[in-house]
Amino acid sequence: MTIYSQHPSRGKVQILATYQGPSGVLSATVTSVENQAVAGPIVDALNRVSAYTTVPVSVQDERDDRYRRYPTDHIDALVDPEARLALRVGAHSLWYQHVMLRLANALKDLDEATAAAPSPVRTAIAAELEVEARDLRHGLAEFSEGVRPPTDELRRVWDNDAPFVTSEEALSDATRHRLDEQEDEGDAADRRRAVADLQLLYDAYVKSTNTGARLELGEFLVEDDPWGDERDNFFLDISAPLPDEDSPQDAWSVGIYRWVPDDPDEEYGAASGDSILACRRSTTPDLDELVNLLNLSSGDNAQLAAWAATPLGEPLAGTTFVVTARHTD
Repeated sequence: MTIYSQHPSRGKVQILATYQGPSGVLSATVTSVENQAVAGPIVDALNRVSAYTTVPVSVQDERDDRYRRYPTDHIDALVDPEARLALRVGAHSLWYQHVMLRLANALKDLDEATAAAPSPVRTAIAAELEVEARDLRHGLAEFSEGVRPPTDELRRVWDNDAPFVTSEEALSDATRHRLDEQEDEGDAADRRRAVADLQLLYDAYVKSTNTGARLELGEFLVEDDPWGDERDNFFLDISAPLPDEDSPQDAWSVGIYRWVPDDPDEEYGAASGDSILACRRSTTPDLDELVNLLNLSSGDNAQLAAWAATPLGEPLAGTTFVVTARHTD
């Protein structure tokens, strides 16, 4: 419900909360910290906490052509550390459970960002989360049950149709609908496996030092593409099985690809990804294996080129992923 920002003031940096009030947009000071280096991570984490908490209760679960509300229990995690454990558990839906992973990570980042701050700062952040949770629950009660919220000119108003938060691709309708499509053909067991696989991909993506990697949620993969579609460069995909049992992507796989120009005579023309090799797994890899792979890859075209030369039956150097198929030589 709230957008956070930082503002220099009298030699310190104020952290501000901006939100919709009963009479319009309001701003309030959450706390002050020593400098922007301290304020930046706190503001970033607060914005993510706000978005991941608010958006799931502001859209409808449209799976199976039904219109239901998403769960609201995750709001408790803002004020109850014990409730945070539940954010990584469950199989409600691919989209909702993934957003809960992001909420858990944002709360952890907020704890780390404030760990070394003075006690008054930590107290102010805790109070801020309490206000956010309280007023969001008041808004939900008014919307769902017609319960009028307490009269307070400073209260935060939840807008069901346009939540006042920063947004990102993971929270978009397009991502939600894509993940809904992915689980549409599977049963409850398929969904539980898919939730766990998506969690593993996300954890590897977050824990890796590979800053160029991209998490493609709807495709169940993490991609490391150092140069986009530059010609003659390599890229790597880590793919998890898709929940649709008829999908060809039915096992964990690491693939090395190369961008090949569609027209060799055209200097800046389009290029297509040509599959070089694949390392397929019948079992789920460990988190450490995936993190190590991404850290070694790290957007390094020379490393990817060396891996691309790995013979059939041999592991990619420095990893446990064995080449099970070569497509070009």
